[in-house]
Amino acid sequence: MVIGGGIVGLMTAFELMRHGAAVTLLERGPLARQSSWAGGGLLSPLYPWRMPAEVWSLCAESMTLYPALCDLLRDETGIDPEWIPSGLTLLDEGEIENGLAWARQQGLTALPLTASRGLAKPQAALHLPWVAQVRNPRLCKAFATYLRQRGVEILEQVGAVAIECSSGFAQAVNAHQRWSAEVVVVCAGAWTTEVLAAADWQLDIRPIKGQMLLLRGEPGAVPGLLLREGRYLIPRADGRVLVGSTLEQTGFDAATSIEAARSLREFADTLVPACQQMPLEAHWAGLRPGSAEGIPAIAQHPRIHNLYVNAGHYRYGLTMAPASARRLAVLVSSQ
Repeated sequence: MVIGGGIVGLMTAFELMRHGAAVTLLERGPLARQSSWAGGGLLSPLYPWRMPAEVWSLCAESMTLYPALCDLLRDETGIDPEWIPSGLTLLDEGEIENGLAWARQQGLTALPLTASRGLAKPQAALHLPWVAQVRNPRLCKAFATYLRQRGVEILEQVGAVAIECSSGFAQAVNAHQRWSAEVVVVCAGAWTTEVLAAADWQLDIRPIKGQMLLLRGEPGAVPGLLLREGRYLIPRADGRVLVGSTLEQTGFDAATSIEAARSLREFADTLVPACQQMPLEAHWAGLRPGSAEGIPAIAQHPRIHNLYVNAGHYRYGLTMAPASARRLAVLVSSQ
């Protein structure tokens, strides 16, 4: 049983199914409508050289898995996750040498250049051509369709789910029902510590709000993925442009704010003047599962042997999900 229907939960169910398990997935609300839906779909850390080794290891492994995964989902479900190797152009002049040194160490391509097309003014830049993106809502929809086609039971709108433990065995309960399984995996994102409250498992996972804008433009108006001072523009194939994002510690408050919208809009309009002509299509917020240094917990409970967790991916759940799910499935199957 997998508790949590975001991208980490969906991929965990996928990997457990591939290992031969019969899987039920529980989601408190509509499927994949929290941080998996709210994020930008960028399949790389923003500044990989700043990441702990554990985070980069999961990201690097996942990036090699994504092309085949997206091909499989498109071919089997007819839903295209739009995996695009668009590259990322970093516009922080002070990070260029750091990025070049790190890329050489990793054996990855990094191209110093002067970026000018579409920008308000030419800027020293670093281009990382191996960075890709996906349309994350379509990716989640494709995974859910694929899993249902293969017999995974997905139960949405079950409300708040908690773990109950008795005689060293974990079960899932809500206000009306109880579910038992040979293995229970909690992939509940920012709600993980709430789900595990009765399991005596101290995990430092907390909600971190991020707000984003969606602008409606024409294809090609923004010259690829752009990153500056921790904020980014992600152009989609249809011309829409994602502008992100804020980092806010507001508990479980996922309300948007005028101040955040104004700040994000100013960033986009100043960096790429063409954005000034793009109408605002949407403004939303999501709650990321923040954790110490962004390192996810992929582990078995020290005393309750049928209870596992795969959560705490912070900003990079989409990026790390394939490798995290594989590691969790290997951990379960090795017991």
